[in-house]
Amino acid sequence: MSARAHHYAGRFAPSPTGPLHFGSLVAAVGSWLDARAHGGRWYVRMEDVDEPRCVPGAADGILRTLERFGLKWDGEVLTQSRRTHMYKDALERLRRDGRAFGCSCTRRDLSGERYNGACRNGPAQGRAPRAWRFRVPSEAVVFHDRRLGRFEERLEESCGDVVVLRADGYFAYQLAVVVDDAAQGITDVVRGADLLDSTARQIALHRALGHAPPDHLHLPVATNEQGQKLSKQTKAAPLDPARAEELTHIALQFLGVRVETGSLEAMLGEAKMKWSLMFPKS
Repeated sequence: MSARAHHYAGRFAPSPTGPLHFGSLVAAVGSWLDARAHGGRWYVRMEDVDEPRCVPGAADGILRTLERFGLKWDGEVLTQSRRTHMYKDALERLRRDGRAFGCSCTRRDLSGERYNGACRNGPAQGRAPRAWRFRVPSEAVVFHDRRLGRFEERLEESCGDVVVLRADGYFAYQLAVVVDDAAQGITDVVRGADLLDSTARQIALHRALGHAPPDHLHLPVATNEQGQKLSKQTKAAPLDPARAEELTHIALQFLGVRVETGSLEAMLGEAKMKWSLMFPKS
């Protein structure tokens, strides 16, 4: 085990837009197991930076559900909506270093998912910036996922410059998550593979802000019968705490961890030992 593994810090970072569902449980169990299997700390963060989408009372409900499923966290729960001053500081550093620029483009101006760089040298004459973008590096971002292997991405070609402050005044997820991971000393990000596309962008932002990027492990994503990712948008059923043992056993099986059915403590304890062999830290 490396010296860094002795200081392992992981996190589960749900958005409080509704109750947790089975897909959330898979992500929570996977990240909790990785932290505990490697003797690390496990934090919970409420990613409510997109405040209009958040539901009153959802954050408290999420925490109570985690407790009912035996997933105890360390330290205080960090809440993004209370940390906008930190994101402002990060954006100011990017501006100062020439790594962020104002963008006047509307959705109508853009075609496809890749930003065309129209405002890289300043907004069009007579148009004021609506948002701020991170100027992505020209060199490839290379990273190793502990389950999926090596990835290489040229952000200029795949997505272009990334929004960090939205036109509606809210900070973008990509910036907020990087600032918070650095502030909490997160060494390992364990999350669903649906967020794999964000990884190179976040690594580039970490480096631009002078941070050491965390390691990554992307988990398989739970889907419904139609093959859609389980989410609030696809009407995924809320977790039933009365079925905590049953659902945890199913989640562990989904993650490839075979354990005997039993109490939450017994199943999670057995799963920790098996997880450390499945996903060792070099």
